[in-house]
Amino acid sequence: MLRASPAVSLIALVTIAAATPPQPRQRAAAPLPRTADGHPDLQGVWLNDTATPLERPKAFAEKAYFTPAEAREYEARYLLDRAAATVAGDSFELEVASDNDAFEPGKVLPSMRTSLVTDPPDGIVPSLTSDGQRRVRERTDRIRTHYADNPENFPNSDRCLNVGTATGPPMLPVFYNNNVQIVQTRDYMLVHTEMIHDARVIPLTRTTHLPRQVRLWTGDAVGRWDGDTLVVDTTNFTDKTAFRGTGSGLHVVERFSLSDPDTLGYSFTVDDSETFVRAWSATSAMTRTSARVFEYACHEANYSMLNALRGARFAEQHPPKQD
Repeated sequence: MLRASPAVSLIALVTIAAATPPQPRQRAAAPLPRTADGHPDLQGVWLNDTATPLERPKAFAEKAYFTPAEAREYEARYLLDRAAATVAGDSFELEVASDNDAFEPGKVLPSMRTSLVTDPPDGIVPSLTSDGQRRVRERTDRIRTHYADNPENFPNSDRCLNVGTATGPPMLPVFYNNNVQIVQTRDYMLVHTEMIHDARVIPLTRTTHLPRQVRLWTGDAVGRWDGDTLVVDTTNFTDKTAFRGTGSGLHVVERFSLSDPDTLGYSFTVDDSETFVRAWSATSAMTRTSARVFEYACHEANYSMLNALRGARFAEQHPPKQD
């Protein structure tokens, strides 16, 4: 058997080392904070203000991801697009703000996806069923044509009841006040949204939903741990739920997980065969913030409802004269 001399072996090792580029030193991932019972500690205040749209914009219909330049341009135009859609009366569901004092949009997600919707692959929320379209028409007509007929015809947000897409489920950014505070114990998790002072209490030990006849504004949630991911299954909504035409048949499954101590991954699946032609899913993320959650005193000095009702009654009593 031939053996390489020590000198030849040394030369070979040096040659191999010289041909291999130096590898960057990998930083050890920061350990996730955990509670006393060993689960990830999700507690704290989180900012839910991504500029990534819920649905993929038409300009990126064939692109699942932004380039860095496209992302910066999109962020710069985002607030203007939102304002234009609002003036036009169009649906612009995913609105953003960065903190309590500003109306600046957030950034697109680090993944650079062009939509939060991941399924279907085209990044578009599936079409509405005939029942879903009917509910949208009825709600739109009630607000636009019969807005001040009575207080119940005002949108839920005008009545200071809730802003559905902020409170959830599912939780999506709105125009401002996008802070979310989580309080966690062994048996419960509380999700408190700054917009507009709503709180969801999610039991972590109950395994079944409430009886079907029990209906709640934010549904009946049941939480469970799947490894390091908290899965929250919510049903039993009321027919007043108005998430893109949904009704009492809405079923949402949310997933909360820490990708690092300062990033809370958030994804959800909407399954409502009465409203959508198929189930659909979306993925987002929230960032930890040192900001505090302030009280949203919605009714304080809010004269809009009273004045709108007064104005409508005045118009009924003094109809415009016909030429």
